[in-house]
Formats: sequence, C-alpha cells, structure tokens
Amino acid sequence: MRRPIQDSLTIIAGLLFCIPSSAQNRTVESLNEYGTLDFWSVREVRESGLIGGKTKYLYEFFGDRDTLRTREPFTAPEGYLWRTNNVIAVVAGVTKTNNTVFPEARDGGYCARIETHIETVKAMGIINMDVVCQGAFLLGTLAEPIKDTKNPMAKVLYGIPFDGRPSALVFDYKADVGHETMRGTGFSKLKAMEYPDYPEISIILQKRWEDEEGNVHALRVGTGIERIMENIPEWINGHRLEVHYGDITAEPFFKDYMGLNNDPERAFHTLNSKGDNVTVLEDGWAAPEEQPNFMIIKFISSCGQAFYGGVGNTLWIDNIRIEM
Repeated sequence: MRRPIQDSLTIIAGLLFCIPSSAQNRTVESLNEYGTLDFWSVREVRESGLIGGKTKYLYEFFGDRDTLRTREPFTAPEGYLWRTNNVIAVVAGVTKTNNTVFPEARDGGYCARIETHIETVKAMGIINMDVVCQGAFLLGTLAEPIKDTKNPMAKVLYGIPFDGRPSALVFDYKADVGHETMRGTGFSKLKAMEYPDYPEISIILQKRWEDEEGNVHALRVGTGIERIMENIPEWINGHRLEVHYGDITAEPFFKDYMGLNNDPERAFHTLNSKGDNVTVLEDGWAAPEEQPNFMIIKFISSCGQAFYGGVGNTLWIDNIRIEM
C-alpha cells in the first residue's frame, strides 16, 4: 500500500518523532513505578437521589491519600499515565458511577482485580436499565463525566506518545474466564449470547501521522496480544508478553485478533491536531526496523465490543513493567 508523502502531513502532537531519550526513560520509569499497584486513591461519590442516592467508591492506583468526597472529574497527577475505566457518568442530570477495577490485598501490598459485571440503574416508573460493563486497565485517558452511551470506544483515548522499542510487557496474573457472553446495552433486556468470553491483554506500537483532512493514520510497528483462554487459579509471576515487530500474519502464533484494528466497534480513537475525536486508521504493517511514535497497553476483562461480556470474568494483575 502506497504511503503518503511524510512532508505533506501534520505530525500528531507536533513532536512525536523526536521524544528525547531521557524523557523516554522517565516515561518507562513512571509506568513501571505505578505498575507495582501498591498505592491507591479513592473517590467517594454519592449518586443522584433519583436512582437511590447510594454512596459508591471509585478506585485509581496512584498516591496514598485519604478518601476524597467529590463529584469532580478525575484529574491525573503529574507522571501518572495509566487509567482505569472507573468513572462518573452524568446523563440528563443524573449522576451514576461504575467501578470495574478494584484493589485487592496481595503479599503485603496490592494487586488489581478487573471484572466484567452488570450495572443496574432503576428509578420507579422512569429508568430500568441493565448494562454489561467490561473492566479495563489501560495506558491513556478517559474523560469525565461520561454524558451518554453513544460510540463508547470514542470515549477512551488509548495510548501515549512513545518512540522506544520494548521487548516485552511483563506482569503477574491469575484469571477466572470463559463465562457466557451477555449483551446489556441498557436499551433492551439482557440477552445471553451462547458463546464464552475471555480477557485480553495487549501492547501495541504504532507509527501515527495526520493527513491534510485531519484523519489520523497508523502503521502497526509492534504487536503483543494474547487472550486468557483458561482459568488460572494460582498466580503466574513474571509472565512475558513479547512484542513482535513488523508483519506477523505469517507467523505460527498469529491469531485473527492480533491483526490490524479497523473494526468500527473496537477501533482506537485519538484527538487530531484540531482537537477532533477521530478513529485511528491502521493502514498496514510497518517494516520490522520502523521506529514507532505511539504505544498502547490495555488489560481488559472481556474481549468483545462494548456492552457485551462474560459476566463473572475476572483478571487479577500485578507488578506490571515494560522490558526494554
């Protein structure tokens, strides 16, 4: 596939191709430091009285501070590049929360428990909704408050500028998987889909650029994607998800879900230079020696599209680090 002339393109964020190595090292150090998952903050949020006025807790794994009682949008501290999908939603003036990532004690510290569950919203004669919520622990941003359920993938901006070439994503994990997929969009009754669902873990390196119309394109530079297809009741420590560079479609380990991501239901989104939310178009595979300028990491408890998931799927993770 012919690649556009680079000189005619606006480079995303202006300087993605020339991140100083010292800054890159600090990024890796910060990701690995927070990846121990030993320090968590808590937001205490009172939901709207219309739906019961319950007090809920939203967890994020940074700092070591007192519980905050707030409905203010999440603001990441300096150097914190990870994010859960524990969020506040405000729809038609009604405040609701969703928490799918939880701290759990482990070996004198903490790990993260990521789960798929059903979130129920009821108000007598007004609202009666059941929504399937997938747990997600990711590198990137998720703006608050969520204002509607339209185009859910566009609300998560996966990834950060990054020009390194890691060899692997390393982590400890265990899992309870393969639960039957349920569809729960909130606009119809829950429906059993009669097929199992599994967690997915990814590290993806891309080379991104923006064309004159503001469309964002990418070549896939590096790929490490796996699905947890069996129950892992005991911790596996130091698991390595290797990053493979270049076109991997002919490799014996290749699975369809490792391919280029242009599925409208699952495609990545980003903000272009005009601040517009756009789909990232993966145009093809980069040469093995290509230098990336963007990195995506995600741990998700369900591998399907939004509002579909194996209710009961649980993925525990700890000691996440990038191996260069």
